[in-house]
Amino acid sequence: MTINLFQTPEYRTLIQTHIFETIKYLFDKNQEFALACEVKYITFSPELPSHIKESFDDTVLFILSGFTYESAQLEQRYFSFEAGFGNDNFGSVVSVPLLAIKQIFVGDNPIVINLANPVIEGEKKKEVSASKKSSMEALLNNPENKKLLKNKK
Repeated sequence: MTINLFQTPEYRTLIQTHIFETIKYLFDKNQEFALACEVKYITFSPELPSHIKESFDDTVLFILSGFTYESAQLEQRYFSFEAGFGNDNFGSVVSVPLLAIKQIFVGDNPIVINLANPVIEGEKKKEVSASKKSSMEALLNNPENKKLLKNKK
């Protein structure tokens, strides 16, 4: 069985820490930057009007400068900031799980590339359930283990 190294809990923890530390470093140096993020994991408060949200592709680029940069807040698992959208500059707080940040740019230079996908709480339970099922299937595939289970009953 081949595992996807970029979707393991170890890699997710590693890259989440890397994203966190990189953004913290950029703030410490007062450096403006841009983020390419997966839209499906982003929350907007208040929710964006549908005509604006429908104009987004799967990945959206946010340029953090000026007020947007000043409003940004970094937490252990999330990054948030205020931004204006559309012709009317509709204001909303954008909240992005760190693992939904696919790239970080300074100017034209990508300085972080993330291949991990965020784990949504419901998906996490499915992953655990699937791994338990896989473990049981592996156990039962060995005829010697089947004998042990029969003796247990």
